[in-house]
Amino acid sequence: MNLIHLKYVLEVYKTKNFSKAAENLYMGQPNLSRAIKELEQTLGITIFDRTPKGLEITEEGEEFVQYARKILNDVEKIEKIYTYKNEKKERFSIVVPRACYISKAFNVYANTFSKYNAIELKYKETNSYKSISKVLDGDYRLGIVRYKPEYERYFKDLFLDKGLVYEVIYEFKCKVIMNKNNPLAQKKIISFNDLKDYTEICYPDPYVPSLPFANIKKTTFSDEIKKRIFIYERASQFELLSTLNNTFMLESPIPEDILERYNLVELDCNDILNEYKDVLIYRNGYKLTKNDTEFITHLCNIKREIEKKHSTI
Repeated sequence: MNLIHLKYVLEVYKTKNFSKAAENLYMGQPNLSRAIKELEQTLGITIFDRTPKGLEITEEGEEFVQYARKILNDVEKIEKIYTYKNEKKERFSIVVPRACYISKAFNVYANTFSKYNAIELKYKETNSYKSISKVLDGDYRLGIVRYKPEYERYFKDLFLDKGLVYEVIYEFKCKVIMNKNNPLAQKKIISFNDLKDYTEICYPDPYVPSLPFANIKKTTFSDEIKKRIFIYERASQFELLSTLNNTFMLESPIPEDILERYNLVELDCNDILNEYKDVLIYRNGYKLTKNDTEFITHLCNIKREIEKKHSTI
């Protein structure tokens, strides 16, 4: 018995007709019938019953077909693995905070891969604790961690303790993002007092791994804002902001084309005093690849575009 016999059986099983199966297999019907008969004799089973009404699969035949299908599927998988084993596959992976400037950099970067036959890109948005864990576990090669400067010492000690290389890539103050139809959208600068009757859309994920959520709320969210919608998906953020005129979000600066796409505006807030830092991390000993440096270049270019926009306002 060999693999070709398994293919013969599956084709006959599929067509329920020796002549049609032989035609599909580009062989003569007598040769196919003889091959199946020899297989049955070798195994000591009957796979097909030849009846006046046509072919019928036996109980042993049903069992054989299940094994044959699994074997051929496994062989196909093995062939695919080793056929493409030596083909160069471009790889890139990064775990990041939810930030439009980062996702835009990834989109621009991903568009450069059309020239490759095999690629594997991994992009995940999550909080700082999970970003650190996934880089340490090797699930992702690069990570970006976001924190307030007041936690600088904590994170630097953590990076050193865990053997992580780190580099600050962006320092910013959050902007107030809202729909252009929001009554506050025409103001140049606003305060939390202006926002107290509006609903804040925010991510509940803590930025500081060791602090409980209650403490994060005290340090991250203003007590002046009484209405909040907590979300985990960034797509929900834009859906809510673009359709609900009474909502806003405190967010890292957003590229102009994304603001336009969702009919949003970006405003300064007098009460936002603390800056945030986005810090690139990777394991000590890891050497940045060409793909890594290309992504970082796109990221820095988009960051500079945003900074240039704000410097001219």
